Parts: sequence; structure tokens; C-alpha cells
Amino acid sequence: MDLGLKGRRALVTGASKGIGLAVARTLATEGCTVHLVARTAADLAAAAADIAAATGTTPSCTALDLAASASIDALAASHADVDILVNNAGAIPAGSLDAVDEARWRAAWDLKVFGYINMCRRFYAAMRERGGGVIINVIGAGGEKPTAAYAAGAGGNAALMALTRALGARSTLDGIRVVGVNPGLIETERLVTMQRAFAAERLGDAERWRELLDADFPPGQPEHIADMVAFLASDRSANTTGTIVTIDGGLCAR
Repeated sequence: MDLGLKGRRALVTGASKGIGLAVARTLATEGCTVHLVARTAADLAAAAADIAAATGTTPSCTALDLAASASIDALAASHADVDILVNNAGAIPAGSLDAVDEARWRAAWDLKVFGYINMCRRFYAAMRERGGGVIINVIGAGGEKPTAAYAAGAGGNAALMALTRALGARSTLDGIRVVGVNPGLIETERLVTMQRAFAAERLGDAERWRELLDADFPPGQPEHIADMVAFLASDRSANTTGTIVTIDGGLCAR
């Protein structure tokens, strides 16, 4: 299926690894001109090389911390022509209310929750000025099926789900679509980090994290999310806005 994305400009945050890298690779494969954003320059260089090897095109990159609103201001000013924004940066720590202290909680929300808010604010304005665009927020199923063991993530993701719905409900008046994707368990470095935290809390040993995975319902792959993001970014999803697509192998329904 030709998604008709050739020549469109896409910016992907958290693009150096995992879901973000898979999304950037897929969009580049579909013909988008892709710009990668993440905190670490070395990781971005490796991601760009990966995409170049897979697609024959080398994406541009910016290394910065999206927890700082000034960084987002500068990024938006230098990439005001973006057609597709994929917000994916941020890793909210696993743990109960007592396990995640205020400093870690605030730092995580500064990057993911307020980072997404500020990215939406800046790039929505630029897209409105240019006459259209698509914003896709990669959020997380923890906001749809909250658990006490992921308190900070449940609250943060739920807030971003509400933001996505609120913006997308009327964004077509500005020629913009705002949608979200809720990944469930996806086989990334992030998954291992979270599962180790859960194992330490529940089993007293982080190294036993694999015991917490359900053999009947194994984690998905980053490409499952990337393919959906590409579809949502395309005109084949022209009537999709203000909603969240959950890709979790049925987790939230169980």
C-alpha cells in the first residue's frame, strides 16, 4: 500500500532507539524527509547510520534535551516546515507512589508530559500558520489501564491521552490532525528497564524480570507501532483525529 508520504517532512523525538528509531526508519522508507531528535549525539549518529543503511537516505539530527522549553522553542523555530510531528521522547520510571520520589517524578514529567505539551504548542502553531499537518503522540497503555505499580506513568500517560483528544477534537478546523498511539509491552531496552523495576519491587530481584512476562502474550515489536504511526500520518487516515489507537496485544482488554 502506497501511503502517499513521499516528500513530506517528519520530525521524530526519542528517535535514537526503540520505537522512535523504528518510526523514523519506517517514515524514511515511505519517502519522508526525516529529522531525528534525542538527547545523545552518539546515539543519534548510530540511528542515522541505521536508517541510511536501510533506506539509502541519511536523516538530519538534533541532540537536545526536550525537558527544557527553550530547547523546544529553538527546535520549532528551525523546523517550522514540519508536516508530521511524532512525539516519542520520555521514559517515566516504573514503581509505586512510595517508590518514585518527587525529584524523579518531576524530571520524568518535565521530559514526557510537559515535553509533549510544549512540542504540541510550538508545532501546532507552526502547522496552523502553514495550513496543516499531523501530530502523533506515542503515549503508552499505562494511561489506559493504570496500575499502582506504574503510578507516575499512569498519571502522565492519562494526561497526554486527554491532551491528544482535546486538541484533536477541533484541530481539523486548522487543517491539523492530532492522534495518539498507546503501545503496550514492546520489546525495547525501555521494556527491560521497566520489567527490572517491577521485578525488584515484586520479586525482590531485578534479574528475574523475565518471569513477569506472560508467555501466552509476548511483547510486540517496535515495527508494530511504527507501521501504525505511518498509516496515521498519511491521508488514508484523513478522518482520524482526537483519538487513541491502542496496540498492546489485547492487554487493556484483559
